[in-house]
Amino acid sequence: MRIPKLAAVMAMGAITLAACQPAASAEPSEPVAGGCVVGVSWNNYQEERWARWDEPAIEAAIAAGGGEYISNDAGSSEETQLTNVENLIAQGADVLIILAQSGPAIVPAVESAISQGVPVIAYDRLIEDPDALYITFDNVGVGRLEAEVIFELVPEGKYVIIKGNQADANADFLREGYEQVIGDAVASGAIEIVGETYTDNWDPALAQTEMEQFLTENNNDVDAVLAENDGMAGGVVAALEAQGLAGDVPVSGQDGDQAALNRVALGTQSVSVWKDARELGTAAGDAAIALCGNPDISAVAGTAQFDSPGGNSMTSILLTPIPITQDNMNVVLDAGWIDEAALCQGVASGTVDACP
Repeated sequence: MRIPKLAAVMAMGAITLAACQPAASAEPSEPVAGGCVVGVSWNNYQEERWARWDEPAIEAAIAAGGGEYISNDAGSSEETQLTNVENLIAQGADVLIILAQSGPAIVPAVESAISQGVPVIAYDRLIEDPDALYITFDNVGVGRLEAEVIFELVPEGKYVIIKGNQADANADFLREGYEQVIGDAVASGAIEIVGETYTDNWDPALAQTEMEQFLTENNNDVDAVLAENDGMAGGVVAALEAQGLAGDVPVSGQDGDQAALNRVALGTQSVSVWKDARELGTAAGDAAIALCGNPDISAVAGTAQFDSPGGNSMTSILLTPIPITQDNMNVVLDAGWIDEAALCQGVASGTVDACP
């Protein structure tokens, strides 16, 4: 069987217009003789994107390759996800796609699956096992893009950093990207970090509470906020709004959530780094079908080596994200990610080019 081409895959590097094409443009997989059961273990549906974008793209790619999709949801429980992985194998999964609640906690289940001859794809979040195929966006790059927008607006001043779940390696990848941009300014004293914390489960309500505490501790004297995703950015903006600071304090985020893109149009959030989850889902679905035909992860098209924080050389597919600001909102409109009504809700006509 020919290994399907992962047309959505792009090497890390310069952002190009091609990066914003929808996943539907990917070359379809060839049907798998005898079928292929792909089991997907979701950590939760807390974030808008999983059910709205990622899952449909994965399902479509698997169906195009002649495979069968099965799944379960861990409901943010590490223990439940361990059991869920076992259940997927018991249901006949030939390949697993795992969105880990906790990268370290899921490792034993991954090792067990691979030992049983079931290839594993670590989806969006790192799992420190060199025998798993890691498919994600360039998360250090996401952090760098968030910080570049905020740093251009606030090259000196008091920063708050709201990080994601400590058990998710992405939280530290994003922080690494921040450091690449603001590190020198912090070292020189031009930027002072007056609050920094991890946030359990990337919870927007917790992020709001954290931001409220940082505002209280600093007598509202905060100039910029680096929030690692859009859900938490929403909590941050809510805390700022309560103090009359929304729109005055630049806030970052990522994922291209509809509410966040609307906040960008309104001016209460400065950037949402868009990761077209349709591309990621298609890449994972295509890779799963390829692994049914050949379980060698290095044989999957478009892979590159990624040196993980745990010292593993991971076989990886890394996609390129795009920062969305008021200046390029047409990118998500043209891609069909959001419609004008949702993007421009509450935005005064003519204040943003995308909202006439």
